[in-house]
Amino acid sequence: MEINDLDLPSAPALDPASVAALVAHVRGPVLVPGDDGYDADRSGFQLARQHRPAVIVGARCAEDVVAAVRFARAQGLPVAVQATGHGLSAATDGGLLISTRRMAGVRVDAAAGTAHVEAGVVWEQVIEAAAPHGLAPLNGSSPGVGVISYTLGGGVGVLARTYGFAADQVRSVDLVTADGRLRHLTADSDPGLFRALLGGGHGLGVVTAMEFGLVPVARLYGGQLVFGGEQIDEALTAYLRWTETVPDELTSSLALIAYPDLPQLPEPLRGRYLAQIRIAYTGSAAEGERLVTPLRAVGPRVSDELREMPYAESHTIHQDPSDPHAYDGDNALLSGLDAAALRRVAELTGPAAPMMTVVQLKHLGGALADGPGAVGHRGARYALLLLSLLSTAGDGPGSDGHDAELAAVRALHAEALAAVAPWRLGRSVNFLFGGHGDRPDAAEVARSVHEADEHRRLAGLRTRHDPENVFRFHPAGAATAHRTPAAATSSG
Repeated sequence: MEINDLDLPSAPALDPASVAALVAHVRGPVLVPGDDGYDADRSGFQLARQHRPAVIVGARCAEDVVAAVRFARAQGLPVAVQATGHGLSAATDGGLLISTRRMAGVRVDAAAGTAHVEAGVVWEQVIEAAAPHGLAPLNGSSPGVGVISYTLGGGVGVLARTYGFAADQVRSVDLVTADGRLRHLTADSDPGLFRALLGGGHGLGVVTAMEFGLVPVARLYGGQLVFGGEQIDEALTAYLRWTETVPDELTSSLALIAYPDLPQLPEPLRGRYLAQIRIAYTGSAAEGERLVTPLRAVGPRVSDELREMPYAESHTIHQDPSDPHAYDGDNALLSGLDAAALRRVAELTGPAAPMMTVVQLKHLGGALADGPGAVGHRGARYALLLLSLLSTAGDGPGSDGHDAELAAVRALHAEALAAVAPWRLGRSVNFLFGGHGDRPDAAEVARSVHEADEHRRLAGLRTRHDPENVFRFHPAGAATAHRTPAAATSSG
């Protein structure tokens, strides 16, 4: 059963006079279908599914968000939020979309070691503001990802094993709840709700600003070691063995990518199957060189880009794509893994796979194992991520060819994840990648993000703070779909 098949009330037609009243109460643009700028504001990084809202509020300040939520509640509209659209979980069909990308203020307090960001800020802005002070945020691998949604989902970044989840550094959150109130939350002011936002925060309201701690990192030893297809088996075995030995100061991941033979790709990548080991080490370059010796022993590399770098260049470690595209993905948080299971995943997703699929294995543990928030499955030792490119960008389910392609992708992902089932603990909400609100197993996806007790606590908080389910369109919503409409999201 898809989310659209649930017994949910449809959104009422909007009265033009009410929209005009909303325009008078907000500083940012208010857009309806057909307006100039409507398509630009509803689009994001994820092109497989686009929002189709009845109205968009391009918020410029927290007061605009308050007005938008109050309007939506009065009109009986569901609400979703988008900054950059990396984390689009489901489309806001017929509802109200709050676009926060215009809220782009960043303030660094070097003496306190903190950053204060507004809702539309992306990580590259924070990195740039913190670097002159010898400080760094706990950002992810892609500098264009929105800070807020990434952090609400936990945030496994470049320095994860050394400093933990991004959510663990949060000091305060400004949140507009479903009743249209703007609340300033800290661990002291509302411990239950504040804690829930640190890793379980999607669906609890609209975050308009956040303050979090920075860490004293000005440089790294890092980059990539890249091995060719003929060395994949050796690289997988060596990487798993190596992760058993490295210190917490070293965060790494392994990526398997079968590149298509396309002229727009660089020659070293075109038509090749590669294993990329990405490394970020906060110790000395000399010690970093010693630590990677077992990996270099695998054999000749297609490339070896390990070097000492300023933290501001940390995005070069993963070299994530910056152009919007269509994709879908799934993941598994694992208590362990063996080489045979990982080789099976590689076999299914490699050059013989029916579509281009990127596999990432992130080494967890270290400082990720303990923290104050609601991040699920902290005991996981690895995160296995699967992301497949889709050729049918557009409006998602119902689009020509999209449903069949999406079904084939999800069947491949299910088969690959079955290979690691003995170690599977659950999922990471930040690595779901696609439109999981429309999955037949959406409720199971929602439950898999947290342990059972935590899931019940978060569901209770969502019911308490959003009894009418103003917020929807997030995997968390599937578990509470028996209420009025399903629950909510902030989409990176």
